[in-house]
Amino acid sequence: MIRTSTISTSVSRIAISLLLLLYAGNMRAQGFFKLERDSVPMFQGFAVSFDVVGAAMMLVSDYGQYEGALRVNLHNQYFPTVEIGYGKANHNGEEDISINYHTKAPYFRVGCDVNIMKRKHTGNRIFAGLRYAYTNYKVDIDRPTFDDPTWQWDVNYGVKGEKCYQHWAEVLFGIDAKVAGPLHLGWSVRYRQRLAHKDGTMGKTWYVPGYGTQNSNKLGVTFNVTVDI
Repeated sequence: MIRTSTISTSVSRIAISLLLLLYAGNMRAQGFFKLERDSVPMFQGFAVSFDVVGAAMMLVSDYGQYEGALRVNLHNQYFPTVEIGYGKANHNGEEDISINYHTKAPYFRVGCDVNIMKRKHTGNRIFAGLRYAYTNYKVDIDRPTFDDPTWQWDVNYGVKGEKCYQHWAEVLFGIDAKVAGPLHLGWSVRYRQRLAHKDGTMGKTWYVPGYGTQNSNKLGVTFNVTVDI
């Protein structure tokens, strides 16, 4: 019985020692991994922005768009965003083809940006984001009358009010810098990918509002003037 009591006492002491060691180790681990409490509220307001690149293209080329955005600031890290614009094109083809292309329509994008800076409360942001976009538009395509080389009579062709649509996605990376007070300036680079579309009976449409020309690469850029509200 003395031997059994001695063994029981030893086991009890070992168990108590292990429990104390585990408790101490757990307290040290909690102290090591403890995150600094962030007292900044979740909701940080709204911001409105305007894209300068699309408006400049309207002035210097035969297509472009006016685009504005509204975004919500959540903890200076997450920015749910809605972008709404109006794109149009009035394009005349090369002289040997002379196809005229006209369209104008609204479009929208919805998505979210994430501020990937470690110090997210400085007002300056480096962000990555995703967008889903959609437009429903009509196109007019026509070619001036020309002589058929075989039958020697006047020939023309075209469509009026051809209904088209397009869904696409965008992956973007950008920078947003605080200039003074609520004013920010920034830019983004976007990779675009068509998801679903209808181009009508005349083949691929030359320009899609909000997406751009379909014969160009899939990259696009914006330069944004943003005001915090």
